[in-house]
Amino acid sequence: MATRHHARMAVVSLLYAYDLGNKSIAEYSDEILEDKKIRNKQKEFAMTLFRGVMDNLEVVDKAIETHLKEWDFDRLGSIERATLRLGAYEILYGDLDSAVVINEAIEITKAFAAEQSPKFINGVLDAIARDKS
Repeated sequence: MATRHHARMAVVSLLYAYDLGNKSIAEYSDEILEDKKIRNKQKEFAMTLFRGVMDNLEVVDKAIETHLKEWDFDRLGSIERATLRLGAYEILYGDLDSAVVINEAIEITKAFAAEQSPKFINGVLDAIARDKS
């Protein structure tokens, strides 16, 4: 049975595909989530997150760009950008404690990204969370 962590990992995969140029990924999201065995409540949760990020992409990206110290948004890796987008969305629009969101993003980054990425993700999301407070 899938957990919320699995659902978030699937959302990062969808956002990653979108970032790589698959702008119609939303049309296939049901099949992709089903293939990853994300069903029922977790599927609903994943789709809420994915749609939320996509519907608020401009605001989410602006929040990320504002907190990139000496980094260019376009130079971010696609996995890092996808993870930051999900984390920033949950911090800005979700009801979970920011520390939980940041921890989830770090764990996802450890699974998908380069070795130094978790520290970077932590710093950017922590800055976004502090600004929100």
